[in-house]
Amino acid sequence: MIEKIIVYNEDDETGDIEMEEERLNPDELLESINEEKHRGKLKIFFGYAAGVGKTYAMLKAAHTALKAGIDVVIGYIEPHTRPETMALVEGLEQIPTLEIAYKNMMLKDFDIDRAITRHPQLILVDELAHTNSLGMRHKKRYQDIEELLRAGIDVYTTVNVQHLESLNDIVASITGVIVRERIPDDLFDSADQVELVDIEPDELIERLNEGKIYSQKQVSKALENFFLKENLVALREIALRRSADRVNRLVEKNKQRTHKADYFTEEHILICLSSSPSNAKVIRAASRMARAFNGSFTALYVEKSETLSTEDNGRLLNNIKLAEQSGARIVTMHGEDIAEQISEFSKAAGVSKVVIGRSNNKRRYFFNKQSLVEKLTVLAPNLDVYIIPDYPNAVFHKRKNWKKAVHFSFIDLWKTMSILAIATLIGAWFYSLGFSDANIITVYILSTVVIAMVTKGRIYSVTSSLLSVLIFNYFFTYPHFTLLAYDKGYPVTFLVMFIASFLISTLTTRVKEQARQSARQAHRTSVLLETSQKLQRMMTYDEILKQTAFQVIKLLNCPVVVYACENETLKTPIFYPVDPSTTGEDYIAADEQAVAQWVLKNNKHAGASTNTLPGAKCLYLAVRSQNQVFAVLGIAIKNKEQISSLEKNLLVALLGECALALEKEAATRTKNEIEMQAKQEQLRANLLRSISHDLRSPLTSISGNAGILLNNGTILDEVKKQSLYSDIYEDSIWLINLVENLLAVTRIDNGTMALHMEPELVEEVCVDALSHISRKSREHEISLHVENEWLMAKMDTRLIVQVLINIVDNAIKYTQIGSKIDINVRKEKTMVLFEVADNGKGIPDEDKSKLFEMFYTANSISGDSRRGLGLGLALCQSIIQAHGGEIGVRDNQPQGTVFYFTLPAQEVNLYG
Repeated sequence: MIEKIIVYNEDDETGDIEMEEERLNPDELLESINEEKHRGKLKIFFGYAAGVGKTYAMLKAAHTALKAGIDVVIGYIEPHTRPETMALVEGLEQIPTLEIAYKNMMLKDFDIDRAITRHPQLILVDELAHTNSLGMRHKKRYQDIEELLRAGIDVYTTVNVQHLESLNDIVASITGVIVRERIPDDLFDSADQVELVDIEPDELIERLNEGKIYSQKQVSKALENFFLKENLVALREIALRRSADRVNRLVEKNKQRTHKADYFTEEHILICLSSSPSNAKVIRAASRMARAFNGSFTALYVEKSETLSTEDNGRLLNNIKLAEQSGARIVTMHGEDIAEQISEFSKAAGVSKVVIGRSNNKRRYFFNKQSLVEKLTVLAPNLDVYIIPDYPNAVFHKRKNWKKAVHFSFIDLWKTMSILAIATLIGAWFYSLGFSDANIITVYILSTVVIAMVTKGRIYSVTSSLLSVLIFNYFFTYPHFTLLAYDKGYPVTFLVMFIASFLISTLTTRVKEQARQSARQAHRTSVLLETSQKLQRMMTYDEILKQTAFQVIKLLNCPVVVYACENETLKTPIFYPVDPSTTGEDYIAADEQAVAQWVLKNNKHAGASTNTLPGAKCLYLAVRSQNQVFAVLGIAIKNKEQISSLEKNLLVALLGECALALEKEAATRTKNEIEMQAKQEQLRANLLRSISHDLRSPLTSISGNAGILLNNGTILDEVKKQSLYSDIYEDSIWLINLVENLLAVTRIDNGTMALHMEPELVEEVCVDALSHISRKSREHEISLHVENEWLMAKMDTRLIVQVLINIVDNAIKYTQIGSKIDINVRKEKTMVLFEVADNGKGIPDEDKSKLFEMFYTANSISGDSRRGLGLGLALCQSIIQAHGGEIGVRDNQPQGTVFYFTLPAQEVNLYG
């Protein structure tokens, strides 16, 4: 891997040579290494038409790779009538095809599961743009190939220029054929290698005539349609240009990677999404433009108050999906004036070019309305506007939508009639009171406002505006009960009344819809804000996932299935219903869990409303950071409908918040583990240092005394020998106690110590402990006082003896020679109280709270400065707490210290 790049810049005038040093970004370097290590390589054999020899070239390359020792298999080769091509299949291992029954036919398709199980180094999969059969995991074959690449398998494949998404409209305009099987341009551009398979159009036509491409029955038809020479020339030119564009993009990408500080782009392409059938053409044109200018690409959807029909909504979602597939960033805004929203967004986002569609609307002589292009030109005069012609049937499409937008409801009709009847009764009352016509007209205008508020659909407000004029004319103008009007001013009154009613009711309807949209938008925003706030308060992995599930339910009102992930394996799913009575067994079945497992493995969306495993009941999304999947969420979409673009953006943001919270939790957990390890290392260092010091002194004494006895045993008197023997014995006893303490601490910390609790006579236990006290006890006055010789406590004798030895030894160690040590034992309620009191100097208050900490010694004297690890009292605390008692320290009066601990009392059965 290159660590340094030296760039030589030669000045044209002086000839001086400058040398600059550029270093690759370590993160990018690591990312590229990881990608090279884990992802397979994709090579595309690219042509401009069927029959140019793509499959033949691919098979030839496969034989070359096989001779080089590479493990090569054929995943799928489209059956050909060309003997030269099929002859190259021989000698290559083939994976059996998958047979699928469809309409009394057996279809053969690529078996991706067998391919992954076989896991060759290189696999050949023909026809990249092929649409898979129903029931297969993916809808498109290119998705199969992407999964193979993620599995680390290299792939050879083939595709023609007409199958590229951005070129679909251009090819259709040349050949008159709309190709339905298409692939994203990003897949083509991201291929590791593209080999252009090219022959002259005349040679291709000659091969067609010879029957090497299609059967003789199809040749004449092909020559009259797709295989016209002018078509082939144009397609060949497009293929050559597209291949050159890919090379240019790779060069620019390398420039951006190696000269990131000096490289930037100012182009920002914007399109406006809609439900128009021609919007797909606009998206493709903008995608090509963004690629040509190497600029950013944004798709803006302006959500208006009008309600889209099911057909329009489906078309809108398809256009949004196409824009995402083309590399656009989706943005949603709300407003009635599309031109104003585009203008405001363009100014805020730094858009340089806008691509919009042009409708074939005929201009009228009167009441001409400004087109979107005209409005946009006025609002944003500095913006480059590119206009793409719409399809000819765009006008008829709009008219058909207007008819579909009219929905009649008997309830709304009854409300309209009732409100008009009430308004008429009020008008009659006003008329009888002698009120003017203006008061009655105001009542009817008010009725149209009320109708617009309580009904759904603009048709009712429009109808009520017209009916209010007719009813006023019929009941309240002379002659009564006719639609005639003798007064010349009444027609103007009727016209003004209708216009006022219509405008007010229309504005009321619009305000009501905008209020509904604002409430919906506010709800979605509040859910996202609430999610961020709540997730920040969650402390554990499970709490974060649970809260995320609740927030998704609040956002989409759909049941949610959560799969926690541990060690790259999904745990048992947890179902969160909207209705508590729902069991959710269908959503956690084995088939659904298999889809979730696929999402975990591939880090991609799958399930309902996607092109991967669309038969699933849930839409499965990974909660992920850049390179790690923390969990998988399944959303039970109602009737498998697609989620709206706004809801999808919010859902992605919500899952992003969840991923950040989980990443933070994992980082905190890792940090705590590191801190714990550091503390353990520090503890281990202190222990080793203290043990080394404390073992060195007695071992030195033992070895020295033993050396004296060995070398001078014959000349020493008996008293001196006994003194040396006593010293060796005492030092060995001290070492034994030290080792016992260490072993006891280890057993308690590991949870391996088992207590053998039995009733014991307290006096006998105390006497046994005093018999093991160090020889320095002779230099102190030690007394034992037991309240009752039959006093018994429930204990593990061996451990309590150790506690007493440690406490008394501690008193001996920290008191002056000749001091007095009293051991008092008495019963207090249900416990037996042990007290070890001395008359030494005492312990400062600041040290009392730390005495029972491991490796702590009084007066801030560490284990390195005097014999003693500081383990004794810590061990005593662990033992007493394990017995269910308490241990502590207090001042003795008039001076000294009292250590005390309690044990459960046991009643004596004298008649047992």
